[in-house]
Amino acid sequence: MARRSPTDQLHVFIGTKAQYIKTAPLLRLLDDKGIEYRLIDSGQHAEIAQKMRSELGVREPDYVFGGDKDIATIAQAAGWAAKIAARLWSGRRLRNEVFGGRGGICIVHGDTPSTLLSCLIAMRAGLRVAHLEAGLRSNSLMHPFPEEIIRIIVMRLAHICFAPTPDAVENLRAIRMRGRIVPLEGNTSVEAVRFALGDDEPDANGPAIVTMHRVENLKNKDRVEGFADLVVRIAATRPVRFVVHEPTRLALDKYGVAERLRAAGVDMGPLVAHREFVELLRHAPLVVIDGGSIQEECAYIGVPTMLWRDATERLHGLGDNIVLAHYDPSIIDDFVANFERFRRPVSLPATAPSEQIMDELLADVQA
Repeated sequence: MARRSPTDQLHVFIGTKAQYIKTAPLLRLLDDKGIEYRLIDSGQHAEIAQKMRSELGVREPDYVFGGDKDIATIAQAAGWAAKIAARLWSGRRLRNEVFGGRGGICIVHGDTPSTLLSCLIAMRAGLRVAHLEAGLRSNSLMHPFPEEIIRIIVMRLAHICFAPTPDAVENLRAIRMRGRIVPLEGNTSVEAVRFALGDDEPDANGPAIVTMHRVENLKNKDRVEGFADLVVRIAATRPVRFVVHEPTRLALDKYGVAERLRAAGVDMGPLVAHREFVELLRHAPLVVIDGGSIQEECAYIGVPTMLWRDATERLHGLGDNIVLAHYDPSIIDDFVANFERFRRPVSLPATAPSEQIMDELLADVQA
């Protein structure tokens, strides 16, 4: 473990839209308390990140990797990752350029490639690592890929793991990680939804909301076509809004389903601000998604939701308002015909995980 010094401070390394959303409650809290921290952006989602910071009340980063365009293809992602990985050769240079010449602890989030890279960069520069949303496991190395592998590596390397659920705590204990496990009262996503939703109640008067972006779906023609079939069925009875990630747009064009969706009257548009997206979920009669973070948001809001996956490592909403598709026609048919029975009231626990995280981090960096 890196030696502590009087110059140690907090560093926060963010790479994706979901990481901005879930880390923003902690960043706002640090700002409100006047606590110094260094914010680092991976440059993976440069255009989106700029909009996210403005919407979420997050200040501009102290250091940004990469250029000024979003990464949309696997080839672009590979080039981006290779350029960042090449920086690992000099720990001193990383410490001076990226971390302002100071040590301390670097907060990383989740299970994306930027999570792994930020963890390695921080450790190469001699910093300790705190992992937010640690302990999620599918127990299958290839599903989801590469998320499960990234989780295992980062959890084993991290000095502090913040576990948002009792199951996550047990998963961390099972792998006998070397770092300290900090059980939280919940995930920071509850604070993010509370911030975006305010006191508004769902009314189900808007269009159905659908979105899909996971690699496990986009690289599988049958799953893309099956998703399109489902969306067309829904569009036959009600308006549908398809929030389209750029990699999803490429997949829809590749497999020749985009025109079919448009012909069915599906409103296909780009990503929107988080507050606007939560507002769409609030008004939706039903939702079809494949993302874990959105699964949590839908669970809190109580909207009837189909999760377009075969398995999920998150328990939020399962058995209540969220139905796991398993790509099974009988499950899909039942959801489409009877989605109203899955509606639940808004459930936002009065917890503040960010306060727990802040207190633990300050205790560590000041020790």
